[in-house]
Amino acid sequence: MTAPLALRTKVAGVEFSGAKNAGRAIWIAEGERTPYGVSIDRVTRAEDLPGGGATFAPAMTALVDHVSSLTESVVGFDFPFSLPKPLITQRSWTAFARHFADAYPEPDTFREACRTASGGRELKRRCDVDARVPWCAYNLRLYRQTWAGIRHVLWPLARDGRARIVPMQEIAHERPMIAEICPASLLKREGLYAPYKGRGDALRDARANILKSLTARGVLSPVRGKLRATILDNPGGDALDAVLAAVGAARMDDPAPRDALDRIEARIWF
Repeated sequence: MTAPLALRTKVAGVEFSGAKNAGRAIWIAEGERTPYGVSIDRVTRAEDLPGGGATFAPAMTALVDHVSSLTESVVGFDFPFSLPKPLITQRSWTAFARHFADAYPEPDTFREACRTASGGRELKRRCDVDARVPWCAYNLRLYRQTWAGIRHVLWPLARDGRARIVPMQEIAHERPMIAEICPASLLKREGLYAPYKGRGDALRDARANILKSLTARGVLSPVRGKLRATILDNPGGDALDAVLAAVGAARMDDPAPRDALDRIEARIWF
C-alpha cells in the first residue's frame, strides 16, 4: 500500500553535478511545505556532508547516504532519470537502471552508445518536450550528469531499497521519494527565466529577485539571514538551484505514472 502524498510535508532539492569536483558543485536544500510556500531550513554542499569530500567518489557516497536518511521527504534532482523509449530495450525502468550501471563504466561509453543507437540524432523524452528542457539526456553538455546520476545515485538507491524513484516505482513508507525536476523549467513557468549565474552585483541582484518574486507569489517562504546570504553569494547559482529543486519537488501532486511511457521515460516536475 502506498503512503498518502499528503503525509510528505518535508521536501529537499539537489543541484547535481557529475564533475570531478562534484562535492563542491552539488548543493542540497532541505525544508518543508507550509501554507506560505516552501520553507527552506538549510542549504549544504555535498563536500560538507558526513563522509563527503570535494572529489567525485566521496561526494556520491555521502550524497546517497544523506538522501537515504530523508525518509519522509520528496527529494528533487535536476538530471535526467532515463532515456527516450526508443533507446531502452529493457521492459522496466529498474531493469534499465541495472543494465545502465553494468554497461557504462565510463560516461563516454554511455554517450557513444546513445549516439550509435539514435543514428547521431538527439532524441528527447516526452517529459523533456513538456518541460521545454534545452538538451537531450546524452547531449554533450549533459551526458556526464545523466551518467553519474543514474549510475551513482539512482541505481544504488533503487538496488538497495533505500528510496523509491517516482513515477517508475511505487512509493513506500519510510523511504524517500526521488523525483526529477528542472530549475530552468520552473523559472520559465513563473516567467522568471533570466541570467542569474555568475559573479557581480547585477547577477547577485538577479538571484535576489528570484527569491523575492517566489516569496511574493507564495511559492517560497521568506529566506533571511545567513541562509539568504549563502544562497545569494554562491556565484554559480547552484545553491539557488537547489532551492528551486526543492520547490519543484513540492509541486509533485501525484507520484503515480500517468501511463506506460512515464514508467520507462520518467517525468519532470516543475
